[in-house]
Amino acid sequence: MSDAEAPIPQPLLEDEELDLLDDFLDSERVDADALDLIGAHGFLMALAVAPRDLPAAAWVAELFHGEPAFADDAEREMILGLFERLRCNAIEILEAGGLPELPFELELDDSAPEETPIGDWCAGFMEGVFLDEAAWFTDDEEAAATLLLPFMLLSGLFNDEPDMAELAGDTTRLEGLVTQLPELVLDLYLHYRVPPETPKPKPRRKQPAGRGKGRR
Repeated sequence: MSDAEAPIPQPLLEDEELDLLDDFLDSERVDADALDLIGAHGFLMALAVAPRDLPAAAWVAELFHGEPAFADDAEREMILGLFERLRCNAIEILEAGGLPELPFELELDDSAPEETPIGDWCAGFMEGVFLDEAAWFTDDEEAAATLLLPFMLLSGLFNDEPDMAELAGDTTRLEGLVTQLPELVLDLYLHYRVPPETPKPKPRRKQPAGRGKGRR
């Protein structure tokens, strides 16, 4: 797909809504080990393309690393509602063949991925994968590993593995993967969420008159 043909990435939430979530995640009412906004964005994106939906209780605890000290039920409903809408908006965009807008510039500027928001986002994405790892790899482990490799590589979480360390040193490859991240997310969505079209049954050929029956 050329740049002229590629759809323009679409934001998943308004800037003001992202700022609100950013402030909340950065507050003392959230566990220090909770994901920040960039990681949470990647985490929810993984849930949007995941092979199966998880109950909110499962992913909320992982995202916040426990239960935040919400001021009241209204704040809890608002914050969790924004995260759920981020996930649902991602599904809606991907379902239409669109691309999600990611909350960072798609370039490394000669930095290691794990030292940039790109690495934080991909690490958050992989946290979403780990949450239901069996579902991602059960049906076709090889295809899943291939599709997830860019996210694993850019996350920096696997740099200690010999095979990954070699790939992580290829800066040209990394830059290419970064620019393709929105398309790679769409590829994952199509793989897991859009079943292949089943071939239409071929019409049965009618037998010529007199065939198949004995003549009297």
